[in-house]
Amino acid sequence: MEEKEREVKTGFSQTEISADKEQMNMKHKDHYNDEYIFRFSQKILSVMPDFDEKNFCHSLTGRLEDKELFARLDCIVDAMQESMPDDYSKNIHSFFNMLGPELEGPDGMYNLGWWLWPVGRYVERCGNEDWVLSLSFLRELTKRFTGEFAVRPLLREHPKEVMDELIKWASDENVHVRRLASEGVRTRLPWSQKLLVALDEFERYIAILTKLKDDPERFVQKSVGNNLNDLYKDAPEKADFIISQWEKTGKSKVQDWIIKHGRRNQDKHSKNLNVN
Repeated sequence: MEEKEREVKTGFSQTEISADKEQMNMKHKDHYNDEYIFRFSQKILSVMPDFDEKNFCHSLTGRLEDKELFARLDCIVDAMQESMPDDYSKNIHSFFNMLGPELEGPDGMYNLGWWLWPVGRYVERCGNEDWVLSLSFLRELTKRFTGEFAVRPLLREHPKEVMDELIKWASDENVHVRRLASEGVRTRLPWSQKLLVALDEFERYIAILTKLKDDPERFVQKSVGNNLNDLYKDAPEKADFIISQWEKTGKSKVQDWIIKHGRRNQDKHSKNLNVN
């Protein structure tokens, strides 16, 4: 892929995002280095003329190497907030213009969209300052990089309203939006705090998963199965109820795969009991 073409697809040039084996094998945290800080500052400056890129770079350069992934992300967001206008809604409107083209398929979220993670982290931290705008932004962000972490504070503060929007997203034509509708409501999402809105808004939760139980994309199917797997740990009777409701309306290969994926730990437990 030519450098200009890759820059259009990712928002960064090939110098900044390489698809070679060395880059692909990097730990997530190692992407967020001094070179990234400079280039990211230029991206923000291109859509936010009053962004203080000098302060941003000065506060981060040489200060990330000893930190793990989320500590690096939090340092970056701290510096963003110190260097941007104190106006969340205005900043988000600027970030709409920085996202670049959508991913072409279900792959590439972390390989190509990783550079947007600090933006998602910013929404995760401040999104309830304007939750309606934040939700609209996450629908666009997730087409380039996941919004699964950033949507969860919105769900905590506005569970009914956000769940109602996610029900709509479950029918979206974009695979990443459909996947976010499922992934964001998991009770035990990795790298995130436990969230039990699925139990508190169970009817809405069922509506989301039911809309996705025959989704053609394995990317989405895995997320729905992982929801069931999480639910078996927190409320197994509710997981069984969802599956029983699905089975009343007929079976499909996709649905069978999702159920098997959701019950994978239950099946292992049953086998261990039989052995013992």
